[in-house]
Amino acid sequence: MNTVLIVGGSGFLGQHLIQKFHELSPRPEIHVFDIRPVQPVSQTFFSYDTEKDIVFHQGDLTNRDDVLRAIDAAKPDAIVTCASPVHGLGKAIYEKVNVQGNKVLLEATRQRFDESKGKIGRAFIYTSSASAVSDGSPLINADETFPVLDDHKDDYADTKAVAEKMILGANDPESGFLTVALRPAGIFGPGDRQMIPGFLDAAATGKQNFQLGNDDNLFDYTYVGNVAYSHVLAAEKLLDSKHAANVAGEAFFITNGTPIYFWAMPRMIWKKSGYEVDLAKRTKLSTPVALFLSSIVAGLCKPFGVVPNFSPFKVRICSSPRYYDISKARKYLGYEPQLDLPQAVDVTLKWINETKEKK
Repeated sequence: MNTVLIVGGSGFLGQHLIQKFHELSPRPEIHVFDIRPVQPVSQTFFSYDTEKDIVFHQGDLTNRDDVLRAIDAAKPDAIVTCASPVHGLGKAIYEKVNVQGNKVLLEATRQRFDESKGKIGRAFIYTSSASAVSDGSPLINADETFPVLDDHKDDYADTKAVAEKMILGANDPESGFLTVALRPAGIFGPGDRQMIPGFLDAAATGKQNFQLGNDDNLFDYTYVGNVAYSHVLAAEKLLDSKHAANVAGEAFFITNGTPIYFWAMPRMIWKKSGYEVDLAKRTKLSTPVALFLSSIVAGLCKPFGVVPNFSPFKVRICSSPRYYDISKARKYLGYEPQLDLPQAVDVTLKWINETKEKK
């Protein structure tokens, strides 16, 4: 691999994708395309220099000219697209970025692939989501035979699934234009502004002894560095004629491979952060009651175009089994998590503490 273009490289996962490609030897030339510049990163957790080690291209993913300009400058062997708004926003922004933006990128890449006679954009790696097969119903050791749903009862998941179908449908082994989709679940790690900070905010306001559901549902949490590593493996496999046939046109679930009970994760974080967690004092809200109350909240918010944190979809996520079989990724990508959950939590909390000290 000579050159990689990371689309969305300024974001949470994007920073870790830069890191994992930076760790390769020989190291490819790393280009980043994003609507906002790549920010300086902590050398405690990242070894690359944003000024020296990457080439940045600023632009709008939905603007074909911007996209073509970046592709022409980078001339990448592989394009990795992880650009996506965070969960919890409105449908319009997901449609614009996840569907329309990736459509523009896919078509522009294929155009330059054809014009260069297969030299540019041979490998197209898409960051999908494990939610592609989920509508909040129980998922027990789900594998890639589970169907991608049309209605996920969640706009983010809907649009990620639409983009996945589009990108995998563009796979063309006859011409050598190869695509793959990776489906991570429950991503956290340094740079996370949602999951772990959300758990800590709950404890800071005295909610660590509140529990939704029975806490008998296994859940997959995944370290962001492991997710980024899987993208490097996918790119390498697509560019290797010995392995490409087993990867091209396929989707792969990516997790830490060690599902735990949903509430075990926040309690681990709270205890490591010095908060008292007393199971004897916990207050439980049953799933049926939570679904009823969250439906009322969602109904009140809908006329204003607001997506509430307390939604029926999120209630189902918190209280239903939701874990995946990563045997396929292990077999064909050679994927194994590089950090286990306790190690990943420690690294994440170290990052959070360092961030607080700098403020």
